[in-house]
Amino acid sequence: MRPDADRPAEFPRSAEYDRDWVLDNMMGPNALWLTESLAESMELSPGMRVLDLGCGRALSSIFLAKEFGVQVWATDLWIDASENYRRICAAGVEDRVYPIGAEAHALPFAEGFFDAMVSIDAYHYFGTDDLYLESHLAGLVTAGGQLGIVVPGLVEELTSAGPPEHLQRYWEPAFFSFHSPAWWKRHWERSGMVAVELADLAPDGWKLWMQSDLMWSERLDKPTDEADMLAVDAGRTLGLVRMVARRNEQPPNRLEELDCG
Repeated sequence: MRPDADRPAEFPRSAEYDRDWVLDNMMGPNALWLTESLAESMELSPGMRVLDLGCGRALSSIFLAKEFGVQVWATDLWIDASENYRRICAAGVEDRVYPIGAEAHALPFAEGFFDAMVSIDAYHYFGTDDLYLESHLAGLVTAGGQLGIVVPGLVEELTSAGPPEHLQRYWEPAFFSFHSPAWWKRHWERSGMVAVELADLAPDGWKLWMQSDLMWSERLDKPTDEADMLAVDAGRTLGLVRMVARRNEQPPNRLEELDCG
């Protein structure tokens, strides 16, 4: 890996953070890179209330609070909220980042409480459900507020034949949660709750994903099949999908219940 590969020039904010701290707390592709890439296309300003859904070890939450002055509700199921609180305090943002332990289908927040929502490398675990956005998430964001995600994804949807031949030896059932930008745009907009403003592949996303895996494998002194998979694919099939939408001012129209009397 190139000596400067852990500090890509396109992410100057992320470059200011301690490399060991990032590596010690990574749970997938570098969360700071992904958050900085997403934030470029969002309107974040000091004092805003932001839901960070599936925050992992709260790197993205800490980054958002430090870089944009927002208040962040760092919400995750897998990582204990007390563990995240210690990390948040060590980063000096305990007055702006609030750790929450919650499952994505049982979020303990009031309707319209948040000015924005972000989800970094997590939304594909629960958000492919046809009803998830409408039933569990969009209503928590105020009308006009933004929702943004970055997830592993596909350049184009797979055919009925499944993954291409060069990826078959690496493929896992969980990868069927990967989708293209076009799929995600349709998936969100058909709810009627949001209007998608951006749905694309993050620039050089597959390279960033691969570099993250290589950094991690060097740290653990253990090779990773995922980095090999991304190198073999070279962006032909896989990438990082970035999407930003705005909560509609009006909820979707509902069919009135039939009066059978």
